[in-house]
Amino acid sequence: MTALIDQLRTAPRSVLGRIPGISGDDDESRRPLPVSGMLAAAMTLGVGLAALTTMTLIGWIAAPGSTALGSGLPGVFRTAAQIWLAAHHAGFAIPGGRVGLLPLGLMILPAVLLYKAARWMARDADLRLRLPAQLPKNSPKEQAGARRKAQLVLVAQAGVSLAAPYALLAGLIALVASNDVTQPYLGEVLASHFLLAFACGALATARTIGPFRSMLRLLPERARAVALGTATATALMLTAGLLLVLSALLVNFRSIAELTSQLSPGFVGGVMLLLIQVLYLLNAVVWAMAYIAGPGFAVGTGTLVAPTGVNLEPMPLLPLLGALPDSGPAPAWAMAVVALPFLAGAVAGVVVVRVAPSPSYEAAPFWGLVTGVATGLTAGVLAALSGGPMRGEQLAAMGPSPWEVALSVALEVGVAAGLSAGLANWMLLYRDARKEPGKVAKAGAAIARAASKVGLAESDSAKPLPGHWMDATEADTQAIPVIRDDWMDEHASAAAEVQAQSRRRDIVDETDDRGGHVIYMDPYAWDKD
Repeated sequence: MTALIDQLRTAPRSVLGRIPGISGDDDESRRPLPVSGMLAAAMTLGVGLAALTTMTLIGWIAAPGSTALGSGLPGVFRTAAQIWLAAHHAGFAIPGGRVGLLPLGLMILPAVLLYKAARWMARDADLRLRLPAQLPKNSPKEQAGARRKAQLVLVAQAGVSLAAPYALLAGLIALVASNDVTQPYLGEVLASHFLLAFACGALATARTIGPFRSMLRLLPERARAVALGTATATALMLTAGLLLVLSALLVNFRSIAELTSQLSPGFVGGVMLLLIQVLYLLNAVVWAMAYIAGPGFAVGTGTLVAPTGVNLEPMPLLPLLGALPDSGPAPAWAMAVVALPFLAGAVAGVVVVRVAPSPSYEAAPFWGLVTGVATGLTAGVLAALSGGPMRGEQLAAMGPSPWEVALSVALEVGVAAGLSAGLANWMLLYRDARKEPGKVAKAGAAIARAASKVGLAESDSAKPLPGHWMDATEADTQAIPVIRDDWMDEHASAAAEVQAQSRRRDIVDETDDRGGHVIYMDPYAWDKD
């Protein structure tokens, strides 16, 4: 896809370069960033709609008697457009209610296309050449801070350049896809497309400026530590949710097979049913995370699936729902899963301290608590995206409650992260405090041994230096010696001085006490203090 756009971009320039009098310089013909963003947005929408229209058309041809995919080619295109809007988590209004329970797995297709298009946009606008990924070593902090701010501004500009035209084009598609049965919410369409495109565009631009490690350096140290701790806790909880879902599918596989046989979908319908359940698997993982956190989730109005108990009503005939437990009190071991958020918080607290240790004992628990709050907000957003109504009445409440999940995760992860961060930070400071005196003592002992060997330190076997050492009053009357041009370090100077004293003994007889004494004035005694 990007290679085709690159060829289309360079082809006119190569042709113009052959015309006399017209320059084909690539730097002068570079497009501005908003123009590149508009082309990338149009490219993403075109490729995505073409792929979905092709798949919908194949299903319509394989099942000619079915009207689920639309009637005629215009209906097939409207169905593909509605699937594209649903992939961005934009809801629909239908007779008797609304559809908000949309598969999160379907969001992977536009996210990948947007990321690829944003990488092309960054290369087309030469964003890598605008700011270096790294500065030379020992650069001033002010320069590094200014570079970081400039890079963040550039990343935000690239995200907006892709997201703004992408959302406007999606609004036109929503108007085309509207019919008497399904009517997309225009506000949700604009907001969902803008947010997804901005996130993918900013991430791709940051990746173009430098490697993934440089992407994290765009954030300040403390924000980077909190972000990594939040990502660690969220990833651990989602991994635990995935394991719980796979275990439930394996244990209740017979019930899932019975529900599938009751539907009798046929070959084409069976493939579509399997694809839908795979796309809803990410929703199930988020629901399992809400189950682990404690609040659980609902499968209809008045229902609840939580570690404290299960209360279910008649559910839709979706084989994936056959993995749910039976109604009744939950077993005692089910409450053990509530300990998983605390474990995730403990690991996240250690990560926060390892990335950015706190200089004081009191600050580390605070940043652990901030990490817990950020993790709770992330879990609440995921809960909101994973649930929603399926129509009205009984199916109006599907999925976990966002505010309950956010509050539970923030408390559980925040408390555990605060305690682990405080303990890890105390151990780090205590270890450094013990290491430093040991290093100083070892270094002092080594210097003392070296000095004793050259006669600069007192020892039991040391002999007094020869000659007469002047007191303070005598030293004031003597001129200060001039430092030699060939000045050596302390150890070499001391060794040379010892050799000079041995030579002076051959000239001055210091043991002669006839009629007085011999005074020896050392001109280099000033540097031995």
